[in-house]
Amino acid sequence: MGNDGYLPLFETKRANGRTLYRVFAGSIFVGICLIWSYRVSHVPRDGEDGRLVWIGLLAAELWFGFYWFLTQAHRWNLVYRQTFKDRLSHRYGNQLPGVDIFVCTADPVIEPPMMVINTVLSVMAYDYPPEKLSKLYEDMKNQVENVAKLGRLPEVHLRHKGFSEWDSYSSRHDHDTILQILIDGKDPNAKDSEGCVLPTLVYVAREKRQQYFHNFKAGAMNALIRVSSAISNGQIVLNVDCDMYSNNSLAVRDALCFFMDEKKGHEIAYVQFPQNFDNITKNELYSSSLRVISQVEFHGLDGYGGPLYIGTGCFHRRDTLCGRQFSREIHNEFKIDIPRDREREETTAVLEEKSKVLASCTYENNTEWGKEMGLKYGCPVEDVITGLSIQCRGWKSVYYNPERKAFLGVAPTTLAQILVQHKRWSEGDFQILLSKYSPAWFANGKISLGLQLGYCCYCLWATNCLAVLYYSIVPSLYLLRGIPLFPELSSPWFFPFAYVVISNYMYSLAEYLWNGGTVLGWWNDQRIWLYKRTSSYLLGFIDIIAKSLGLHSDSTFVITAKVSKQEVYRRYVKEIMEFGDSTPMFTALATIALINLVCLIGLMKKAIVNEGIPIIYETMLLQFVLCAILVLINWPLYQGLFFRKDNGKMPNYIAIKSIVLAVSSCTCFTLFST
Repeated sequence: MGNDGYLPLFETKRANGRTLYRVFAGSIFVGICLIWSYRVSHVPRDGEDGRLVWIGLLAAELWFGFYWFLTQAHRWNLVYRQTFKDRLSHRYGNQLPGVDIFVCTADPVIEPPMMVINTVLSVMAYDYPPEKLSKLYEDMKNQVENVAKLGRLPEVHLRHKGFSEWDSYSSRHDHDTILQILIDGKDPNAKDSEGCVLPTLVYVAREKRQQYFHNFKAGAMNALIRVSSAISNGQIVLNVDCDMYSNNSLAVRDALCFFMDEKKGHEIAYVQFPQNFDNITKNELYSSSLRVISQVEFHGLDGYGGPLYIGTGCFHRRDTLCGRQFSREIHNEFKIDIPRDREREETTAVLEEKSKVLASCTYENNTEWGKEMGLKYGCPVEDVITGLSIQCRGWKSVYYNPERKAFLGVAPTTLAQILVQHKRWSEGDFQILLSKYSPAWFANGKISLGLQLGYCCYCLWATNCLAVLYYSIVPSLYLLRGIPLFPELSSPWFFPFAYVVISNYMYSLAEYLWNGGTVLGWWNDQRIWLYKRTSSYLLGFIDIIAKSLGLHSDSTFVITAKVSKQEVYRRYVKEIMEFGDSTPMFTALATIALINLVCLIGLMKKAIVNEGIPIIYETMLLQFVLCAILVLINWPLYQGLFFRKDNGKMPNYIAIKSIVLAVSSCTCFTLFST
C-alpha cells in the first residue's frame, strides 16, 4: 500500500538471479569473441584447401553470435505478474465493463464443429456478470459442409433462421452475410432451463464473394469487431481460436485487474495469456508446448513493455484495436453497461439487418480497416504485426501466466503439421522484418530497445536456416577429406569452442528442466529446433525472397489440423515420430540426416582401416562430435527410413530420393577433392 492508501490491482516482480545470469551471459560473449578471433586469425592462405569453407564457417559463427545477442532480450529482464481479484471485486463489485468474446473458425474437417461448440460453451461459463458478456463466433464452412453433403440443412439447424439461410447457397466462397442473435443478453427472458441468466450469443458468417479477397483470420476478426460494436460494444475484446477452450473461469477478472488499475491500467492495450495445450505427451515429442517461449521468453519481453500479440487468448481494449493513440493525459474511461432490463431501441430483427452490412465484402473499401484500424492485412502472422503497431502507438502490453492455465488448446500431433505451422510463422515474421512495419526501423524509438531486439529475434527465425544448414552439412563432408575445420584438442583455441557449446547446452537443459520439462523432452526440443531450421525456416525464407523478387504468389493462411486419425494419434501417444505425410520438407530432413550418416561411417571406416583413431581424436574431435550428435539426434528419422513397417514410416519415394541425393553428394564431394 502506498502513502496515499492506494492498493494496486496487480503487482510486478522481477526474476531472481538476474545478476548471476548477466555474469554468465558475459562469459559466453567473451567465448564467442574468442571464436571469432580464431576464425579470423587462422584463415587458410590462398590456394590452401578449406579456405572458402573456412570463410563460410566464419560467416555462420558471426550469425550465431549475433543471433545469440538478440536472444538475450528474452532473458535479461524477466518479470512476473500477480493479480488481486479480491481487490477488484471489493472496489467495483459488478460495476464492470462489457466484454465481447470472438471465436473464429474456418474448416469443419480440421476444426470439428464439436470442438467449436465446446470452446463457445467454455467461454459462456466465465465468472462474470452474464449481461456484460457477448460471444460472437464466425463459423461458416461448417454450415456449408452440411449443405454440400446432405443437400439440405440438418433438422437441428432449422430452429435458427440464420442457419437456415444456408439453404440458398451451395458455395463457401459465394454467399451473403448471415447473422443471427441466438441469445439476446439484454432480454430479461434469456435464461436457461434452471433460470440462470445467459449472455448474448451471436452467429456471424461474413459475406464472401470470389472477386473479393477475404483476408483470412484478420478479415474475420475485423468483421466481428464491427458487428459487435453495433450489438454489444463491449469495451474489452477477447479473441480465442476455436480449439482454445477456457480452462479458468476467472481469466476475465484477471485481465481486468490490469486494465482497471487506477495508476497503470490506462497504459495497457492488451493482456496476453500463454498458449497451453492439453494433448502434449510426457516428453513433448514435437516440442509443441512452446515451453521456453511461454515460460521464459515472453516474461522477458514483458519486462521491456509487453509481449507479442499471438492471435489467441488475448484481451484487448476495443479502442486500441480501432487505432486509438496512447495519451498520458487520458486515464481509464470505462463506462458501465446499461441495466439488463433496459429494452433495446430497436428490435432484434432490425439490429440483425443493420449489422449485416458491417460484415459485407465492400464495407472496407476506401477505409482504414486492415491498415490503421483493426487487424492488419497482407501478412500470414497478422496478430504479431497488429500487436507491434499498437505498441508503436505508445501502448504497453502485459503477459500474464497464471498457475491455473487460462486456455487449453490442441497441439499438432504429426511432424508435418508442426513443420507447416512453423513455416507460416517464420515466413510471416520474416515478411514483417522486410515490410514498412519492421521492428528494425519502424519501431525504432517507439518501443524500448529490449522489446525491439525481442521482435527482431522472432522476425529472423527464417534466416537462421542458412547458418544451421551450413553447419549441418559442410563440416561433416570435410571429415571425408580429412581436413580439420576446428582447433585441435591440444590447442588453447579449443577451449572457447568447448566452453561456449557446453555452457550453452547445459544452461538450455537447466532452463528446460526448471520450467517443468524432462531430459528427453529437452532432447526432443533440440531435434525439432534442428528440423525447423533445416526445413520450415528454409522454405519460408525461400518463399519470402522469391515473393520479394516477384516470383511467388501471395502468402496464404494455412490452418493447422486439430484432429488426426486414430492410428496416427496412437503413435503420437506412444511418442513415435510420424513421417507418413508427403512433403518436400521431409526430403530435406532425410537428405541432411543421411549425409551425416554416410560421412560418419566413411570416417570410421578410414580410421579403423588406417589406424587413424588417435589422429582423429587429436585433430578433428569437435568436427567428429558435431557429426556424431547430428547422427544421434536423427535416430527417429533413420528408423522411419529403414526399420519401421507401419504407415508412419517415411514414404518410399522420399526415402529413395533422399538416399540418392545423400550418396551422390558425398560421392561427388569425395571425387572432386582428389
